[in-house]
Amino acid sequence: MKSEESFETKITNAKAILEKLMDPSLAMNESVKAYEEGMKELRAAETMLQNAQMQIQIIKNQEQ
Repeated sequence: MKSEESFETKITNAKAILEKLMDPSLAMNESVKAYEEGMKELRAAETMLQNAQMQIQIIKNQEQ
């Protein structure tokens, strides 16, 4: 079973993909594939961030 990557790993992966996309010699089909992969990483990171924000809100509500 693969362990879930951290938020930081997802962001690092997205940055690496962005660097790859900035290469002007990258073929169009490779660019599209890299873009799709980068967006997948960013969506996963965004979901992780939203979950963390919900957890923080729950904790705040419990303290009140």
